[in-house]
Amino acid sequence: MDETRHVPSAGPGHETTDVNVWAVGKFMIGLAVVCLISLALLLVLVKFFQSEQANPQAVKVDPVTLFPQPRLQRTPALDLRAVRAEEDKLLNGYGWVDPQKGLVRIPIDQAIEVLAKRGMPTPKGQKK
Repeated sequence: MDETRHVPSAGPGHETTDVNVWAVGKFMIGLAVVCLISLALLLVLVKFFQSEQANPQAVKVDPVTLFPQPRLQRTPALDLRAVRAEEDKLLNGYGWVDPQKGLVRIPIDQAIEVLAKRGMPTPKGQKK
């Protein structure tokens, strides 16, 4: 603000050059118009969504034909139970690992006991 052009009044009063009342009024009118337009658009959108929901008929979907591979598991609990049963069978049973070399698989509890009695085997080339 240029203080050299300010003419002091003779008596008490208020500053009339600080605020442009017409600009503030235009801003308030514009803000009110934008709020009313937003409210109208919001109401139209709500009516649209309500009309879409008025028909609650669900679309039947066949997931086998709709989703591409790889698909999610249909029964994850049963699949996990089957995997764990297979692991338990390997850990707790006897079986051949390599019949030509004579390698067999023994139960894990028995293998732990054998290792505790004999100790860990030393790799070739290392001294005990």
